[in-house]
Amino acid sequence: MFTKIAAQDIGAMPTAFGRVAVAALFLVPLLLWKRETASLAQHWKKAFLIGIFNSGIPFAAYAYALLTISTSTGAIVNASTALFGAVIAWLWLKDKPSLSRTIGLVLGFTGVCLLALQNARSAPTGDLTSQLVGMLVCLLAPLCYGLSASYTKLHFSGVPALVSATGSQLGAALFLAPFALWLWPDHAMQWGTIASLLVIGVVCTGMAYILFFRIIELAGASKALTVTYAVPVFAVFYGVTFLGETITMPMVLCAGVILVGISLSTGLLRLPGTKA
Repeated sequence: MFTKIAAQDIGAMPTAFGRVAVAALFLVPLLLWKRETASLAQHWKKAFLIGIFNSGIPFAAYAYALLTISTSTGAIVNASTALFGAVIAWLWLKDKPSLSRTIGLVLGFTGVCLLALQNARSAPTGDLTSQLVGMLVCLLAPLCYGLSASYTKLHFSGVPALVSATGSQLGAALFLAPFALWLWPDHAMQWGTIASLLVIGVVCTGMAYILFFRIIELAGASKALTVTYAVPVFAVFYGVTFLGETITMPMVLCAGVILVGISLSTGLLRLPGTKA
């Protein structure tokens, strides 16, 4: 919701940059206080790289997509992060899924495709292309999240979560800065935009990524990505309550298919007679 508010005012790239810049400004003092600068100096290349794929590209993709699709749709697509994470862990980490998980992957991606078709069918005349482009750009984010989770599991063993979070936001800020400066609007930011950037920068990024990297370290990439289960619930509530968005029954059904697919693909549910 906050991403959509900011992007409608200042555009996608400035919004994404503002988010990671605020997060970095919040995290750097914590890093200094914890005296973890030496660890960041040791791992900065990996941290900056993960920042591009775990923050820079996904945040820009969501900000751009939310200019044409609803926050509810974007959140449902975001839930497919666990599906991409499971596929990438299978291909990259050789974490081969069972039959139950494979069925879940197929079911989950089918739900995403159905959601895209539903958006296309319900799009206003002349708006079909923008809706489809928005969905495709939005899917780039969970793909990057899936890649980043497996990379983090492989290369960040033993790296403190605060170091990973701070380094990734600094890297994302450096990556997005040229695009943001090029596309920065001429008008001054609205107060609502400033407040939105502060919230998504400090709470939804800075604090959230400390927890996220810690969960990856303790429980693994696939389990950490299941946090996206909760995103559609909150996003739909906020979108309806504060942005006046509408929820259709086909959207609810597609979300249900995706969430069941995720539950199977991550092992939270399993079909009778199959191994998790």
